[in-house]
Amino acid sequence: MGFSREKNLIIYIQDSYKSSPEWRKVKVIINKFAEFLSDSKVEKQIAELHVPGASSQKIEGVITPFAEMLGFSSQANDLFRKYKVTKLRPDYYLKLSKTGIIIEVERGQTSQNNAALKDLWKVHICEEAHYLFLFVPMELKQNKTNPNKIGGKPFNETVNRLSTFFEKENYTNVRGLAIFGY
Repeated sequence: MGFSREKNLIIYIQDSYKSSPEWRKVKVIINKFAEFLSDSKVEKQIAELHVPGASSQKIEGVITPFAEMLGFSSQANDLFRKYKVTKLRPDYYLKLSKTGIIIEVERGQTSQNNAALKDLWKVHICEEAHYLFLFVPMELKQNKTNPNKIGGKPFNETVNRLSTFFEKENYTNVRGLAIFGY
């Protein structure tokens, strides 16, 4: 299993893709997102929006303009046309030659409702994408009366759940995964 850990970022890559040209392209985009998210203005903007009761769309609103600048498109509806699952679509998608990257931004449902597993499943069944960029909170604060009370640690929980899919005997169609913590 290929694995890399930086501050607020975990990267997994299947062994057979570690040296591939497609992974090098994906890694460049991961690094651009890591740099973007470490900008103090972006960190402040996300911190102001990451409050009890906030939706993932608020965080997505910070991430998506940068994603669009990199060539990602919103709500790629045709990626799952082969399946009869209604309204299945990624938050954002980028085509890369013979594959692609799906972006999913989560907040409160990351681990509580298994949204991260659903996101991995989406990429697993998607013929046009083999890479997932998952944006999840480091800590979840859901209590409006005590906004500093931590209700969970979705980043750590997501890493623990999804890392097993990058052990050789558990490989899926998801070749690589970047989990960005905010």
